[in-house]
Amino acid sequence: MFSPLRLFKRAVSRIPPVKLQYKNMLKDPSVKYPPPKKIQLKNREWPEKVLTKAPRWLSTDLRDGNQSLPDPMSISEKKEYFHKLVDIGFKEIEVSFPSASQTDFDFTRYAVENAPTDVTIQVLTQSREPLVRRTIESVKGAKKAIIHIYLATSDVFREVVFGMSQPVAIAKAVEITKLVRKLTKDDPTMQETEWNLEFSPECFSDTPVEFAVEICEAVKKAWEPTLETPMIFNLPATVEVSGPNVYADQIEYFCKHITEREKVIVSVHCHNDRGCGVAATELGLLAGADRVEGCIFGNGERTGNVDLVTVALNLYTQGIAPNLDFSDMESIIDVSERCNKIQVHPRAPYGGSLVVCAFSGSHQDAIKKGFAYERDDAKWAIPYLPLDPKDIGRTYEAVIRVNSQSGKGGSAWIILRSLGLDLPRQLQVSFSSLVQEKADKSGCELQTSQIVDLFKNEYLIESPLQLTEFEITKGKNNSSREIFAQLKSPSSANGITLFGEGNGPISSFIDAISKRFGILFEVVNYQEHSLGSGSSSKAATYVQLSYIDATGETVSRWGCGINHDVSQASIEAILSVVNSLVNQGKIKL
Repeated sequence: MFSPLRLFKRAVSRIPPVKLQYKNMLKDPSVKYPPPKKIQLKNREWPEKVLTKAPRWLSTDLRDGNQSLPDPMSISEKKEYFHKLVDIGFKEIEVSFPSASQTDFDFTRYAVENAPTDVTIQVLTQSREPLVRRTIESVKGAKKAIIHIYLATSDVFREVVFGMSQPVAIAKAVEITKLVRKLTKDDPTMQETEWNLEFSPECFSDTPVEFAVEICEAVKKAWEPTLETPMIFNLPATVEVSGPNVYADQIEYFCKHITEREKVIVSVHCHNDRGCGVAATELGLLAGADRVEGCIFGNGERTGNVDLVTVALNLYTQGIAPNLDFSDMESIIDVSERCNKIQVHPRAPYGGSLVVCAFSGSHQDAIKKGFAYERDDAKWAIPYLPLDPKDIGRTYEAVIRVNSQSGKGGSAWIILRSLGLDLPRQLQVSFSSLVQEKADKSGCELQTSQIVDLFKNEYLIESPLQLTEFEITKGKNNSSREIFAQLKSPSSANGITLFGEGNGPISSFIDAISKRFGILFEVVNYQEHSLGSGSSSKAATYVQLSYIDATGETVSRWGCGINHDVSQASIEAILSVVNSLVNQGKIKL
């Protein structure tokens, strides 16, 4: 007889495999996804406004950002992150959800005890009395503290998740507000702290704006803010459900309809479900918001919170001081990646490792010309670079990087930045073809050292022939010149002696080597420029020579020379071409 287990396995084996049915996207998505509700906003003003100053900032990296991590930060990591936020310049930091765990509570105590006097500690709590009491206990003794309470107000959260009507939600919000007030600013034993309240109608972006105003009015009445200490209403796009223009309408509606607007700070907290978190934040500021909440590099639930680096540096590149210091971007990235265990995307605005880099040949050429262009004012105007990389602690060496897609401008830029050599255009074309050939063979990006070595090996060839001495004298008539040159050569213990004549040092030396090696050289192009300034400056010369090779074809080749003496630099540039031909076996010593 079969055992029950064997019978079960036999029965299961006879069940046909289930084929999963995958459906295509809906041809008419409106049957499933309704459009956003229209906001009845008369005399809309935000489209005509311009940002002129930075908002108040709140970093919620240590709370909202941390709760979204697969591997939350340890206490030591939170401490390091906290101090980096202080260094950047954040004056308001949401440090934790203290009632969630002992770890969060302990870290809150650390933040309270180590925060500078001008930094406000903010903590979040659910609207439940035991949790509120625990939360307030965690910030006891702080110089400045904000108790952040929230309540779901959108129809879908209120009805589906909590089964709560609008009147019940208002009553609950008022009840918790009064509790926080009783335990903080109304408690005589708690007066060493400057207390404030932040209330969030959660999912404000999906809440009827009339109800959002109604519940916030009730909370404000219960808290009784003042002109000196206005309370905070955070109006979060907890889930980004519509375009940033709709969010801006919601913010403007709220700002126009909340009473005692001067006693209220309107804060925006945008998530990035639609990829519009930065846009929604900026439009929310235009619509009247005073404060921005978010995370460094946009960490947060789902697709993240708004990226504070992007919002702040967007202001900076429009001439507005953000009051946050990102001048040491690399150290900020280092702390963020180490503590969050999430890499900053290479294409992340401002912070990404590739955002100030150009690989495209046309981009590189435009950037190179932009740096060479002399402007009458000090305004930054470089093609493809809205921000000076140096302002965030990055070098210009990172701006142009070379691969098989790069053109002459990229290679020339690297030689200019590395060696100070401003290559003539024809030499740029010649060199870039060599660089591209090497990049094609390697199939990857070329490092600066590889490009510099390639240039030296091709145009600054110093062996086997080396100039040991030379003398230029007047020729048989005053307009001509004669040259005597001595070269060190591995084929001769006494070296090679050259003599030539011409109308100057270059033509005289060309005559000398043509006679010595039996090849008729002709100067096709010659350019020079100084390296450095003052008595210590050198001359850089570029000489393009043509000659007829063994097949009867006319060939041209560039050489480069660098020396304090211009004549010697020119001779060494010519000698570089000769050395190339010797090394190729085209000239016999």
